Amino acid sequence: MLSGWLMRLEREQVGRVKSLFLWALRNAARRRRRSLATITLLAFGAFLVMAVGANKLDASRDARLRSSGTGGFAFWAESSVPIMQNPNAPEGLENYGLYADDLPEVSFVPFRVREGEEASCLNLNRAQRPRIMGVDPDGLISRQAFSFASSWKGHSREPSGWQWLHEVLEDGSIPGIADHQSILWAMGKKVGDVLEVMDASGEVLRIRLVAGVANSILQGSVLIAESHFTQHFQGAAGYKAFLVDAPAESQKEVGEKLSRSLEDVGFSLYDSLERMNAFNAVQNTYLSTFQLLGGLGLILGSFGLGAVVLRNLQDRRKEWAILAAVGFSSRRLRGLVCLEHLALLVIGLLMGAGSAVLATWPSLGKAGEGVAWLPLCMLMLGMFLAGLFWTWAAASRLMVRQVASLLQGP
Repeated sequence: MLSGWLMRLEREQVGRVKSLFLWALRNAARRRRRSLATITLLAFGAFLVMAVGANKLDASRDARLRSSGTGGFAFWAESSVPIMQNPNAPEGLENYGLYADDLPEVSFVPFRVREGEEASCLNLNRAQRPRIMGVDPDGLISRQAFSFASSWKGHSREPSGWQWLHEVLEDGSIPGIADHQSILWAMGKKVGDVLEVMDASGEVLRIRLVAGVANSILQGSVLIAESHFTQHFQGAAGYKAFLVDAPAESQKEVGEKLSRSLEDVGFSLYDSLERMNAFNAVQNTYLSTFQLLGGLGLILGSFGLGAVVLRNLQDRRKEWAILAAVGFSSRRLRGLVCLEHLALLVIGLLMGAGSAVLATWPSLGKAGEGVAWLPLCMLMLGMFLAGLFWTWAAASRLMVRQVASLLQGP
């Protein structure tokens, strides 16, 4: 289509040119193959950079929202020694010197833990025996925490979100929920598959993966209802993992109090946003490798644009001399050259960026993910400025010297 448009411009009768820009476009169309090669190289580079960049994960956007990957929680915490009392109970943390007045507006979602393999992107091996965690679903249901990327369609009813953990399945298996990406890649399964693990009595426990949480800090574990957990894993007493809800304005103070008071049980506190970024960094690192290749293509395209300018000036030196002889100033000639090649730059970048947006549109703004638009826009602006610089530099270097030498004659 682009080739046909350039061919049409090339075949149009010159007539009276109404603007310098239209004249520049006609000049670009006269060397159609050279112009197409420049546009194609720039478009491929811009497409790769934009398409890869659009798939990078940005956890900082809306991190305090319940639907985000952090669930709106301030901290993720783990303890080496189980805490026997539910920390939400009035006497829950009194044994550790913490009272209700010490932690105003702070609440917990505690998890019972059966240790196993890490089923997240931080583990390069496939998790055959993933960590199992038991949770009271009501704590997550009331907060409407996290978003879901997938749900099992094979049940007579289709509950929403965490309601799945209250369900009784017809085949005798118990419902389990895990991070969607962990299910696919870390465990090598899909939503609806059955995960078989050994319970405390040595019997096979069948856990059906009924839903997948969108990219979240819950990566690495399979979650089941606390009632099922206490029934099948009696030896795993107490709570060893926690989601901590705390006001943003007192988050630092709450973290210091919890770390100081619970240090005897090996209490490790992680900022939820930092934990989310640690998971995202794995995928973003792989994407950056491919983005680097696209950047290399754009650098070559920018240099190529400068080379095209130099070649065009050399091939058309008599044309520039004639224009100078009839009264065109060097400044105006330089502007004509820049407009002619700037059109190739803009068309190439717009085609590449537009194709990238169309290609990634179905996945943009998925639950639990965000696109870092500002860095991408700044990157495109940098590409444009680099191409503009090489075009202007090439035109400035040769224009005056060539015109002057031709006007002086042989």
